Amino acid sequence: MSEENEELEDLGAGLEEPTTETITRVTGMYKEWFLDYASYVILERAVPAIEDGFKPVQRRIMQSMKDLDDGRYNKVANIVGHTMQYHPHGDASIGDAMVQIGQKDLLIDMQGNWGNILTGDPAAASRYIEARISKFGLEVLFNPKITEWQSSYDGRRKEPINLPVKFPLLLAQGAEGIAVGLSTKILPHNFNELIDASIKHLQGKRFKIFPDFPTGGAADIANYNDGLRGGKVRVRAKMHSPDKNSIVITEIPFSTTTSTLIDSILKANEKGKIKIKKIEDNTAANVEILIHLPPGLSPDKTMDALYAFTNCEVSISPLGCVIEDNKPLFVGVTEMLRRSADHTVELLKAELEILLYEVEEQWHFASLERIFIENRIYRDIEEEETWEGVISAIDKGLKPHIGHLKRTITEEDIAKLTEIRIKRISKFDLDKAQQKIQSLEDRIAELKHHLENLIQFAIDYFTKLQTDYGKGRERKTELKNFEDIIASKVIIRNTKLYVNREEGFVGTALKRDEYVCDCSDIDDIICFTKEGTMMVTKVDAKTFIGKNIVHVAVFKKNDKRTIYNVIYRDGKTGPNYIKRFAVTSMTRDREYPMGTDEKGSYLHYFSANPNGEAEVVSINLRQQGSIKKIKWDVDFSDILIKGRTSKGNLVTKYNIKKVDLKEEGVSTLKPRKIWFDDSVQRLNVDERGELLGEFRGEDRLLIITQRGIAKTIIPEVTARFDDDIVVLEKWIPKKPITAIYFNGERQLFYIKRFLIENEEREESIITDHEDSYLEVISTDYKPRVELVRVKPRGKEQPDNEEVNLEAFISVKGIAAQGNMLSKSKIKQINLLEPLPYEPEATIPAQEVEVNQEEVVSPKNADDDQVITSKIDSDVPDPDIDHTGQSSLF
Repeated sequence: MSEENEELEDLGAGLEEPTTETITRVTGMYKEWFLDYASYVILERAVPAIEDGFKPVQRRIMQSMKDLDDGRYNKVANIVGHTMQYHPHGDASIGDAMVQIGQKDLLIDMQGNWGNILTGDPAAASRYIEARISKFGLEVLFNPKITEWQSSYDGRRKEPINLPVKFPLLLAQGAEGIAVGLSTKILPHNFNELIDASIKHLQGKRFKIFPDFPTGGAADIANYNDGLRGGKVRVRAKMHSPDKNSIVITEIPFSTTTSTLIDSILKANEKGKIKIKKIEDNTAANVEILIHLPPGLSPDKTMDALYAFTNCEVSISPLGCVIEDNKPLFVGVTEMLRRSADHTVELLKAELEILLYEVEEQWHFASLERIFIENRIYRDIEEEETWEGVISAIDKGLKPHIGHLKRTITEEDIAKLTEIRIKRISKFDLDKAQQKIQSLEDRIAELKHHLENLIQFAIDYFTKLQTDYGKGRERKTELKNFEDIIASKVIIRNTKLYVNREEGFVGTALKRDEYVCDCSDIDDIICFTKEGTMMVTKVDAKTFIGKNIVHVAVFKKNDKRTIYNVIYRDGKTGPNYIKRFAVTSMTRDREYPMGTDEKGSYLHYFSANPNGEAEVVSINLRQQGSIKKIKWDVDFSDILIKGRTSKGNLVTKYNIKKVDLKEEGVSTLKPRKIWFDDSVQRLNVDERGELLGEFRGEDRLLIITQRGIAKTIIPEVTARFDDDIVVLEKWIPKKPITAIYFNGERQLFYIKRFLIENEEREESIITDHEDSYLEVISTDYKPRVELVRVKPRGKEQPDNEEVNLEAFISVKGIAAQGNMLSKSKIKQINLLEPLPYEPEATIPAQEVEVNQEEVVSPKNADDDQVITSKIDSDVPDPDIDHTGQSSLF
């Protein structure tokens, strides 16, 4: 048999033999592999280390940049390639990580197009952009002498386990990562505030730190929870309205870009939640998104809607998770900063100890060198023929002179002495040598002092960092409390509501039937039927309520000002009752009876009154039996407002023929009390902040700003206010306003008294000159001021002068320049207590106390009008006329 055939037989025999390998189940393999993979992703990719604040790829990038650093810029592609010696992943992930570090503008000096965090534009290709370590990075990141090293993934190089970062870098840059079953989200904080907090911690003081985002905006950190799980930060764009037809967004929330923000605005517009005319993105170095509004749309209400329905407000949930001792650690930002500050102290101590050792070694050798040359010990080795003899001769020559040295002499020290060149010995200067030793001794004393006062040294270190690098790193994000925006109050009414009263249907799809009002798809509607039932239901295409609907309107939850006036028959043969009530809350899609739950109830009269109006009606009875009085008047103002479940007051037990409206009603509700909450710069009716007064429907607010702008507005809870308001109070039209301002053109103070002439227009009360400014503003009837004049050179200080401003100048037009206050230069103007004045008494409203949910404008749409309904008992199917304020049927 040939050798080839034998080999084939052996191969065949091997195949026929039964296998003896152990079977490993896939489930067991998967369990081990999954844990290995999860641990790898958590420790090596997604979560930063608490010691230096870096993820592994970031640490390797910075070490590569240090390897290549020569003070000049390097191509990013070159840095990425060098980093691949440390990092076992592709160039794309390294390049993206490096761009993210660069965009934080702290550790890397960038050159070229590195992208834009505002617009979301990506960076150019790595071959086109360059980078180098910033001066700050060089100062706080590196020190090979105190760095622990480990082998790289292939064993060819050494890489740092952690960089010796002497700064709370993790909190300054922030971090975000998603691992397997674990994630982290540490928000960025302000550079200077972190240094201040580190110093406070070292001083034993308490501190608090809050996020500061590179995109600016405003943040509500009330629920920050120290950056731990369960916390929440609400971030808003900054915007203002330069005129009545536009809104300008100047700063955007963190985690958004102008592109994503505009997309969210367009989507909200398409869904009908907001209404805009067009939008322009003019962003360059700074954000500028211009939103054009349709005519007649309120900019204040639109801004609230932008916060409610778009990315103009985002909620960020922080989660402080870091790696410590190769394990995940959940920790708050306060503890992170404490650990960072303490770690910085340890690193500074290690650096000082190494530096002290090096300086002491320099002093030791400088002292030996001086002894060696000054005492000509080098001559003792001329006769020696062996190395051991040379060492012994020098050692013997040094012994009489080494009593002041701080350590013993080693053979290495003597060997270094033999390396001194003859040229150096010949030019040795004793005085210079002594000066050098003295300077080294001074340096040693300084280092020992720093080690003895380590905390103060660390504080000085942080202070120096702030001095050198803190300029231009002021806080960008404004911290403030946000008011809660109720979506139903700011959403644009984007659809129309219709009703088929006879058949009992309401909805947005009944376009052939009667139009009721505009509404939104998140509104609730309230309905009343002729049978005395009421129901609240969601806006839908078509909903059955019940036949013979008498009233349909958008339902406002907790609305205690809309009062329903009703006269109804309780049951088929029951007595007739009158009642006034408000509907503040109901279970959706449930029928509620007007009185008892008896069938056959009937509404004789119905009216919905948005401000609690109480009319006078005439009751007409059927002529039957011995009834003597078949007609009389009823005033609803005599009826107390009760809950919707109240049965009401008895009108008559006889059959009512009809009820006629005799006299329109006036509001019986107490004027609304309105407060101003300075913390959120908004009005409210919840008793938060400063009470501005009691307001009826026609009352307005007076606003005057430091820029000299005066205007009046209707007090709505959606109104927004500038930060420079100096007057905010209830406007009394006949009450004069007194202003003292500096006339920039004439460089003198002027005084004027005026009334607001056009309540719908804002006007300037000072001149247009750039140097003009408002000095004093008063809304008192008889204000007084004290003038402090400038002391003339070489003369005594003039006495202060009190001026009665009411007697000084009469009331003129708002556009008038006014009168000169004084020809002499004035140093200071102090507003004094006004003279007594008793204004005319006002007629108080009827004291009917009703809690207010919101401030309603008297110029609102049709659904704020009084809706009155009369049902004629002789007509089985009433003919409904819904034409305005009243409808009779």
